[in-house]
Amino acid sequence: MKVAIAGSSGLIGTGLVAALRSEGHEALRLVRRATEERDEVRWDPARGQLDPADLEGVDAIVNLGGAGIGDKRWTPERRKEVLDSRVVPTRLLAETAAKLDPKPKVFLGGSAVGWYGYDTGDAVKTEADPRGHGFLTDLVAAWEQATHAASEAGIRTVLLRTGIVQSTAGGALAKQLLPFKLGLGGRLGSGKQWVPWISLADEVGAIELCLTNDQLEGPVNLTAPEPVTNAEFTRTLGRLVHRPTLIPTPTPALKVLFGDDMVREMLLGGTRAVPTKLQEAGFRWLHPTLEVALADILGS
Repeated sequence: MKVAIAGSSGLIGTGLVAALRSEGHEALRLVRRATEERDEVRWDPARGQLDPADLEGVDAIVNLGGAGIGDKRWTPERRKEVLDSRVVPTRLLAETAAKLDPKPKVFLGGSAVGWYGYDTGDAVKTEADPRGHGFLTDLVAAWEQATHAASEAGIRTVLLRTGIVQSTAGGALAKQLLPFKLGLGGRLGSGKQWVPWISLADEVGAIELCLTNDQLEGPVNLTAPEPVTNAEFTRTLGRLVHRPTLIPTPTPALKVLFGDDMVREMLLGGTRAVPTKLQEAGFRWLHPTLEVALADILGS
């Protein structure tokens, strides 16, 4: 396949490009800098600049770009930046895909399990469940809406509702490791909130399945089959780095650092999302449980 990928320099994009190329596929990276590389295409989504001719002959388009959701406090300016960094490029890619002749066979749009909300308790959430409420839910809804030009053009469109990707190369785990190794890791709040996690290897594998399986369409939860609570995640990570995790992380300190909204939705809230569509499609996880995943990732 010839696959055009936006967000190819991020954690997931880097892994996907490497996997596709190792399997003999052609990965065309969309970049925002000047380039003369044969496997790169320059675009400028903020200015609406993407030449359809540069995407001629692609079998698939994958959009994984977006400003980090948990990197900075959610000021009004940051909320707009996070929203625009997802919606604007997605809409441009979807509209460009719809103009191509022949059209790509599939369009994979980035998304997140934030669709279901942060205060859903122990309720199991599948792809059939409605949206919840909160900033993350509104963000995901707008993100997914931006793909409509592709689906309306008859292109099979998959919404990659990704959980919390586990890797030492980036993301949440990379930020947690040092405090845990110093013996400062602890549960967040009650620890009862659910963590819909997935290893980077399984995230990439699931995306590849979405590229090739014609039965997968619409929202697809990209998570491990066994979500865990924050308390269980904390105990497992502490055990693997051989450090105690007895003292909870002080919530007031988190609110000072990140603000009330981010702490409530991202740290004290959670979603018990399960990958029903991946299971029905026969996907096989390399890391079906958290213990197996973290042991492999950390080399324990």
